[in-house]
Amino acid sequence: MLVLYVACEGESTEPDYLQYLNEQFGDGDGQDRQPFRIQPVYRRYGRTPCEVVATVAEAAGEDEAWALFDRDQWADIPQAIKDAAASRIELAFSHPSFDLWLLLHFQAFGGAQSGSSKLVVEKLRQAKGAEAFGDFDKKGDKSVKGSRRNALKGREEKAVAHARNLVASCAHGLCMPGQAKIGPVGDDDPQSPHQWAARSGHAPDCPVLQRDPSTDMWRLLARLRIVEP
Repeated sequence: MLVLYVACEGESTEPDYLQYLNEQFGDGDGQDRQPFRIQPVYRRYGRTPCEVVATVAEAAGEDEAWALFDRDQWADIPQAIKDAAASRIELAFSHPSFDLWLLLHFQAFGGAQSGSSKLVVEKLRQAKGAEAFGDFDKKGDKSVKGSRRNALKGREEKAVAHARNLVASCAHGLCMPGQAKIGPVGDDDPQSPHQWAARSGHAPDCPVLQRDPSTDMWRLLARLRIVEP
C-alpha cells in the first residue's frame, strides 16, 4: 500500500477532502490503481507554509510527503519552497486558495485574484451541481463532508482538466501541464527551489507567486492514479 503524509495549512477543508479521497479511492480498483492511504497532518488554527513543510518532514519519516498550502497573503512561501526542495517534499500549492480546487470540480475559472478567495467562494456557492456548497464558508463552516462530498463524486476528471488548463494558460507563456512530474520523487531529480516548484508543469522561471490562479492538487490525484495524467 502506498502511504502518503500530507500536511495541511488549514484545519478543516483540506483534511476533510483528503479523508474523502481515502474513503472513495483508497482501496484501489483491483487493476492499475493500487491501494493507498493518505495521512493528513493538521492542527487547530492551521499552520504557515514553512510550518507545513517542517511538520510533514518530521511526520512522514521514510514515507512520501506532501505539503499543501495556499497563497493567501503568506510571506514565507519562497522559504517554504526552498525547504521543501531540500527535503524532497512534494508541493500542492493553490493560488489563491484550496477553495479553487473545489470550484474546479464544477466549472472552469480564470483571472488573477491577488490572493483573495472572495470571488472563488462566491462562484463555488453558485456553481451548477454544487448546491451543497451554497452555504460554504458561512458561519465558519468550510467542512467537506456529507452532501458536499457527494457533490464532488465523479467530478475528479473535470477538476483535473480544469487545473491543467490553468497551467497551460499561465501568463508566463511557457508553462505546460505535460511537463509536470507525476511519479514518485527519484534520487536523480533536481533539487533547486525553481526546479522543484516546476514539478507542477510550470516553467522553472515562472514565479510561484504569479501563478494566479492555479492549483497543484491535480498532481496528487494523478500520483494516486485516481485520474490518468
